[in-house]
Amino acid sequence: MIYQLKKALLGLGLIGALVSGQAVAQKKLFPEAPGIVSYTYRNQFAKDVPGTLDMIKNNGITDIEFSNLFKQSPEDLRKMCDARGIKCSSYGVSYEDLVNKTDEVGKTAVALGAAFVRVASIPHKGAFTLDNAKQTVADFNKYGKLLKDQYGLTFIYHNHGFEFEPYQDGTLYDYLLKNTDPKYVSMELDILWAFLPGQDPAQLLAKYGNRYKALHMKDLKKGVERGSLSGTTPKDNDVILGTGQIDIPAVIKAARKAGVKHYYIEDESSSSVTQVPESIKYLNSLKKD
Repeated sequence: MIYQLKKALLGLGLIGALVSGQAVAQKKLFPEAPGIVSYTYRNQFAKDVPGTLDMIKNNGITDIEFSNLFKQSPEDLRKMCDARGIKCSSYGVSYEDLVNKTDEVGKTAVALGAAFVRVASIPHKGAFTLDNAKQTVADFNKYGKLLKDQYGLTFIYHNHGFEFEPYQDGTLYDYLLKNTDPKYVSMELDILWAFLPGQDPAQLLAKYGNRYKALHMKDLKKGVERGSLSGTTPKDNDVILGTGQIDIPAVIKAARKAGVKHYYIEDESSSSVTQVPESIKYLNSLKKD
């Protein structure tokens, strides 16, 4: 039966095409479709949820991280995603909701079909301090355990730049990584919010390996000065991947070694609708060394 199928395919010239396609994919550094963060299309989602999901699917994207429900119930949002073959793998919430609405967060994430719950900032006044970091460690360990034990979810923290305050022989970000329990607390590396403060995203991936479950893929406009720990930069400093300052291929290689599975494009700029397809083209043009 297998021989007959091969013979039929060979007669149609399909085996050669299949083998050729596989060879091309093997030469690519990033052959798959990336994911997307809903914040990229926040303005479009606010006006038209189904239409925005259609646009995402038309870009070949089937993996999404929602950081807003856009006035939909999680059940309805999941139905819309399911109808388009899109999977919500991560659900982003505020630090306050993680702590004060843990059960609601867990139930919503499960309803969405997500595997991860993500927090992207830590409340603090002025510079991020050791006391802030200590409280964060306690909260992340506590609520990460609750999400894992009660809902089977993995908690991930997304850096935002301010965590890289110097501390001992490293930074307070290192303190967070070293003092949170890997069983209950994992990381999502926003490569721009590591690069802008002066860090090397690829080196962080190499250093902490499988603590990272996901990336926010974005690039920083050329000419923007690095070293800021403010956690802010104008949104239009997000540019098409490969046109900015970050060594994207080095990041992807390090992420592969770390075992990262989710590569979400996050483009906060006012040009995200036109920039995202260009970023996808760039990713798919990368070749292995």
